[in-house]
Amino acid sequence: MSSRASSVCAFVAATFVCLAVSFNTMSRNPARGPAVSPQGFHQVAKYKLGGEGGWDYLTMDSATRRLYISRGTRVVVINIDTGAVVGEIPNTNGVHGVAVASEFGKGFVSDGRDDKVTVFDLNTLKPTGEVKAGRNPDAIIYDDGSKRVFAFNGGSSDATAIDAATEKVAGTIPLGGKPEGGAADGKGTVWVNIENKSEVAVIDSKKLVVKSKWSVAPGEEPTGLALDRDHHRLFIGCGNKKMIVMNSDNGKVIAALPIGDGVDAAGFDPSTGLAFASNGDGTLTVVHEDSPDKFTVVENAKTQPRARTMAVDLKTHNVVVVTAEFGPAPAPTASQPRPRPPMVPDSFTVLVYGR
Repeated sequence: MSSRASSVCAFVAATFVCLAVSFNTMSRNPARGPAVSPQGFHQVAKYKLGGEGGWDYLTMDSATRRLYISRGTRVVVINIDTGAVVGEIPNTNGVHGVAVASEFGKGFVSDGRDDKVTVFDLNTLKPTGEVKAGRNPDAIIYDDGSKRVFAFNGGSSDATAIDAATEKVAGTIPLGGKPEGGAADGKGTVWVNIENKSEVAVIDSKKLVVKSKWSVAPGEEPTGLALDRDHHRLFIGCGNKKMIVMNSDNGKVIAALPIGDGVDAAGFDPSTGLAFASNGDGTLTVVHEDSPDKFTVVENAKTQPRARTMAVDLKTHNVVVVTAEFGPAPAPTASQPRPRPPMVPDSFTVLVYGR
């Protein structure tokens, strides 16, 4: 074989080796890259439930396929795959949210108007007890690290920590402002938005003290909050049409991304690397985590006006929102200078969006 032919063979062999090494490396360490679907998020199911009452937080229990919906004085529970109502939790006056503690077979409901938390059995949906909270408990979450439920009280600007096993109050944590959405890492830390201070409070869920408070600037009036536990990133939906991505270890703002108007909830799907903001203007902002330090707005999917609370189904990777139709607002009066438009009877609807 000539020296030139030998060189060519050596080059080809080296090229194949490099390609093989590169392929194996990519297989072991796949790059996420922007997750873009030609069709994007679109409506895949619609369940018209009707009934009276407004709504607030949604809680999705992906393992049992149950969606818990706050409806003013009760919690409506549906099977998310069929839309069938499987039961209701009654007498939850001014309900805001539901926390699920599956390991104890219990659920906890924040009853805003009665300043208490209702405990119910996850299997039967029957109330089994009550726990005194602060004034107007709003958002509520379960922290599997401390085995405690945290009810965030908007009226008294504090949080009530409840032992999930004993259903006793473990302590009250002053927050110095109005709390909104919260998240827990399962390792002893809870984060909660302080809406009127444009801050995030960091709570030691075992010692029940606030460790830090971090500004969400350039975000303002934070409401929805979600957490990427693996990469230590918070996703914070803010009232000035921004999603703030924050390092959950030190409060450093990584990104400030544009979202729709009127955000209330945020969510994160660790399997797809997608974060979501549900907005009252009828959009669902979808953000992809390209890497822990790089984020891309993938789309603003069209939903329906006032569909600003949501839940992420971690099994199907769908996003669930709720809304209703409304008529024209009545004329302003001295006692009601900003009257709300009335909800059209029996128009309350659950909408499911997927790819």
